[in-house]
Amino acid sequence: MASTTTTSSTVPKGAESPPPTASPIPKVLAFDVFGTVVDWHGSIAREAERIVPGLDGDAFALAWREGYRPAMARTMASGQFRVLDELHLEILRDIAPRFGLALTPEQEDELNKAWHRLDPWPDSAAALARLKTKFIITPLSNGGIGLLTHMAKRGGLPWDVVLCAEVFQAYKPAHRVYQGVGRVLGVPIAEVMMVATHHDDLDAAQDAGLQTAYIARPLEFGAKHTELKDSERKERHPLHFDSIHGLADHFGC
Repeated sequence: MASTTTTSSTVPKGAESPPPTASPIPKVLAFDVFGTVVDWHGSIAREAERIVPGLDGDAFALAWREGYRPAMARTMASGQFRVLDELHLEILRDIAPRFGLALTPEQEDELNKAWHRLDPWPDSAAALARLKTKFIITPLSNGGIGLLTHMAKRGGLPWDVVLCAEVFQAYKPAHRVYQGVGRVLGVPIAEVMMVATHHDDLDAAQDAGLQTAYIARPLEFGAKHTELKDSERKERHPLHFDSIHGLADHFGC
């Protein structure tokens, strides 16, 4: 089984470099959820068109997601943490006029709860079940406990525990979110691996001391918008797979 390696940067000048140090086999695999495990774009587009017939679901899903990072930044700047359901509703109310929508309270609620009903990518549930045989597996998402629990129940995602921004009262990429996984589960941070389809998520996780693995999801933003997705291999994250099954194969699950 392959492993990532690190090289010492403190070798005296003229001395022979020591052999690379193999990273420990992780005990915990922490997964980004939106995009990595579930198809947020396709799911939201379909739900939006079902709930509001005639709506351009593709454009609506992209607009809704665009508000995600700014809403988190405003929340953290305020010093008062809020669960993602509240942020999603705030963004929904902001973008609705752009699409000529006058939503009833019932429509607002059903649309906002669509984030609880996101469909897993075809490989996700079965591949997670394989990994669960060797590792503790958990989401590590900016979604809330309720959202992630409902999503897992509906989609058959076999998490051992649900860890997320709500648990740590902060959003990724705050280091305390990543490092909190090891603290909560009593595992050294070097034995936690972050698995994601977003390079910036993995960069932050690695900066916080975690191992990393990349899962390519070229259709994250929909088939019409593949140019929005960076699925290139990065030297910083050499574990790069086309599916979660690839990660399971790597670990011999």
